[in-house]
Amino acid sequence: MENFIKNKYDFVFLYDVKDGNPNGDPDFDNQPRIDFETREGLVSDVCIKRKVRNYIQLKVETGELDEAKYNIFIRQGNILNDIINGEKKKADNDEKKGRMSMCDNYYDIRTFGAVLSTGDGLGVVRGPVQFVFSRSIDSVDSRTHSLTRCCVVDNADSTTFGNKSTVSYGLYRMHGYVSAFDGEKCHFTEDDLYLLWEALANAFEHDHSAARGEMNARALVVFKHESKLGNARSAQLFNLVKIEKKEGVVYPRSFEDYTVTINRENLPAGVTIEELI
Repeated sequence: MENFIKNKYDFVFLYDVKDGNPNGDPDFDNQPRIDFETREGLVSDVCIKRKVRNYIQLKVETGELDEAKYNIFIRQGNILNDIINGEKKKADNDEKKGRMSMCDNYYDIRTFGAVLSTGDGLGVVRGPVQFVFSRSIDSVDSRTHSLTRCCVVDNADSTTFGNKSTVSYGLYRMHGYVSAFDGEKCHFTEDDLYLLWEALANAFEHDHSAARGEMNARALVVFKHESKLGNARSAQLFNLVKIEKKEGVVYPRSFEDYTVTINRENLPAGVTIEELI
């Protein structure tokens, strides 16, 4: 029998950016996403999922993971309807059998779920792992910088200016959830869960670019429940992780400008904590 996860998990993931754009908004000229009322920075859940997928794909390409089990469904070059239609045909048009085959073959489907109702259709998979939008601890300073270039594209092109939008510094906090009930339905195993923690810890190590500046994973605090149903509310556990600016710091410019504390004394019964970064 497969070693499917049997516990509920909640987790807090902290990462920061310095002089870069962590997640541009295409509706606003790719400027960093910001809550316009509080000026706090935002990063979409889709952005962090992309980092996880990319890391898993790299491990597949280097031969560290078996492609037959750890393939990535949502990636550039894949024609999704062709994959779905082919899987349904192999499953003799049995939707449930086809969905489970997709979960077994694709890591991101059995982790995050997927809409498989396009093409011939295999329904919808609700993944056991859910991320929410990340939000910066403090307001961020987003600026657009003018850039010049020393060459032109052709004789008719006289433009020599461009721009780049960056955040001076921001420490971002993301909450996540792992459901054992959905994990069993998707065949999400303990090995898959360990791989998720590894991918988050290395999310930015192979994704460096001038546009994103310096991005680093700073902390991953995992709350493990004894039961599948859970031994405490997620919000109660998240409140145990406090992040505060150090005394005298007005404009944070590094992770060392913050103090991260975990209130272990008020940890509910039946829940354990593990710091993975």
